[in-house]
Amino acid sequence: MEVERSFAARTLKVVGFGLLALAITTLAGGIWSALLIINLRSSPAAPWSVPAMALLLWLAWSYLGGRGWPRSTSEARRSYLRANQRSGRTYLWAWIAGILSVVALAGYWIVLFRLVKMPLNALPDMSSYPRITVALMILMGSLVAPFMEEASFRGYFLVALEREFRGAAAVAISSVVFALAHGPTQGFLWPKLLFYCLVGVVFGATAYLTNSILPAIPVHVVGLLVFFTSVWPHDAARRLVWDRGTDNWFWIHVAQAIAFTVLAIWAFQRLARASIQDPPSKENPTWRLQRAAASQQKSSAASAEKRL
Repeated sequence: MEVERSFAARTLKVVGFGLLALAITTLAGGIWSALLIINLRSSPAAPWSVPAMALLLWLAWSYLGGRGWPRSTSEARRSYLRANQRSGRTYLWAWIAGILSVVALAGYWIVLFRLVKMPLNALPDMSSYPRITVALMILMGSLVAPFMEEASFRGYFLVALEREFRGAAAVAISSVVFALAHGPTQGFLWPKLLFYCLVGVVFGATAYLTNSILPAIPVHVVGLLVFFTSVWPHDAARRLVWDRGTDNWFWIHVAQAIAFTVLAIWAFQRLARASIQDPPSKENPTWRLQRAAASQQKSSAASAEKRL
């Protein structure tokens, strides 16, 4: 009975953190969409929604990081957010691996879009609005998802998973849930689910290897800007290979996806080595838990040797 209760409690905990991650990202995206619509309808020349959302993002980040009431949960919130500072070498390899992954993901998206008919992800026509307003809103749109998705999925949810599963399994589970979370807005088509699952693997692996969500945030921002400005706007002109056949550009994008995947895997291997030499701060509760577990394993091994 105790084993069954323990399993049920652990399962409910993981499910609860998954639902929390979904709630955080849905709420943040909903608030930004509402502010954006109201701003464009009322006063498009004054992009007041951008500083308003920036303030809300800062408040949300601060609370998830341990500030505010109740104080009794501050330490736990800080631990689950996992916004740990790392060395410059770790950041560098995380960014290299991330940018290589973004290039590979762009190749995968274009190839999948030419293989399967999918609805467009392009931004709505905003040519009638001031350019500065459009630029600032695109920039803010590229900040909301990275900060909230990294905090919720690669912070709270992935940390909870890592305490119940091995690293690879934890990253895989969080990536699947991350992909399904995009279903209501992006559609439950298998190419899009596969694409967002790969995105989850990239950022999940980065958070797991570095024990921090900070290195992935700049890459996430750059990735969204690349897709907003250089990939999705051209989807309407892409033709299915089943209708027009393959061309040189199709095979170039296939080669792009494969080559940059290989390079990204190599960079993640270098990131793993750099992270081993860059332990988290001793003030981090997660670090203390890891150290305690390692010490317990060493003690158990020493006791076994003595018995032998």
